[in-house]
Amino acid sequence: MTTDTSRPQTLTGTVVKHAGTNTAVVRVDRYVKHPKYKKYQVRSKKYLVEDAGNAAGVGDLVTIVATRPLSKLKRFKIGETVRKGAGVETPIED
Repeated sequence: MTTDTSRPQTLTGTVVKHAGTNTAVVRVDRYVKHPKYKKYQVRSKKYLVEDAGNAAGVGDLVTIVATRPLSKLKRFKIGETVRKGAGVETPIED
């Protein structure tokens, strides 16, 4: 018997917003060449991602990893934060 050890699907995208507790929305961009005009276009797709402890902030560049279905729409979790983004800062009141 042979065992097939495959790596889970990984994508890299930007955190767009937080949608509830432990959930973030990540936009993944890809470049596609137009079949007729031969010009490259940016196509994007948004994924709901499990963000344990709300660690990732808006604007962060993250790597997401495919997992088992966690809810109706969540199929990914945040693997690592590649780069911290500017994000939205809240003013500090004195």
